[in-house]
Amino acid sequence: MVPVPQTRPKAPPVLRRAPVQQRSAERLARILDACAVLLDETGYEQLSTRAVAARAGVPIGSVYRFFGNKRAMVAALAHRNLDQYAERISTRFAATPVLDAYGAIDGVLDEFIAMKRTVPGFALVDFGVPGGAGETAEESGAGAGADGAGEDAGGSAGHPNDLVAERLCSLLAVHLGRAADEALRRKVLVGVETADALVRLAFRTDPEGDPALVDETRQLLYAYLAPSLS
Repeated sequence: MVPVPQTRPKAPPVLRRAPVQQRSAERLARILDACAVLLDETGYEQLSTRAVAARAGVPIGSVYRFFGNKRAMVAALAHRNLDQYAERISTRFAATPVLDAYGAIDGVLDEFIAMKRTVPGFALVDFGVPGGAGETAEESGAGAGADGAGEDAGGSAGHPNDLVAERLCSLLAVHLGRAADEALRRKVLVGVETADALVRLAFRTDPEGDPALVDETRQLLYAYLAPSLS
């Protein structure tokens, strides 16, 4: 088994300025931590950059140094979540003496469920900004100190599930020793879309994730993905 090289996560594309000093990186981390906690407390609609700044203990200008609006801030949190998810899966795979297709599927699903249950803000914002909400003045870049009205507040152009599938395909290919070809990419994308819908159902049924529905998701992924991963 060849471990995935551990590289430093890239700065989210929605950042106005990437932190270049440790102090700045720590401040950015505090802002995103505060954002995650407030998402659990207030939801996305009521979230504001001012409230995040207050919870993080930083001036509002520090938030706007990194983000033009709250949507960009939440997109950066989603980007960090995806990095952490990939790291958790890679660590789990590397620690598994003999990794087969079923163990790989377990790792991918179990780590996602664990993050849903334990990571602040993840239940609402996993790998993408919540959709369907009307854009506020702050989201459009008209908030105090927001000088980047024309920037892309939503982050990467790809759909969140496309980005998740791409990361998972690379991890699975490396750890299972097979090519990340178009067939595997298609299979993984369908698996991600299916698991996303079913896990949402499981957590809508039970705040902790209905065990029976989680098991149904696992069995479906076994049947669909395992033959392509073996």
